[in-house]
Amino acid sequence: MGQRVAKLGVGTEPIPRKQLTAQRLAQAIQTAVTDQMMRQRAAALGAKIREEDGIASAVAVIQEIANLRVA
Repeated sequence: MGQRVAKLGVGTEPIPRKQLTAQRLAQAIQTAVTDQMMRQRAAALGAKIREEDGIASAVAVIQEIANLRVA
């Protein structure tokens, strides 16, 4: 998931657990809160997600799967 966040430009690259240090984490947090382009992309993605009707989409997928099993 972290790779996807970074690829979308809404967060920093994930830090592998074995390479995680307080300094690296602090730098990643600093970047996430100060990089204006990253913040704008994250805000736009958040707005897009809030516009979705996730429950209705999930119900439609479940109904489609159920119909395939009946047929």
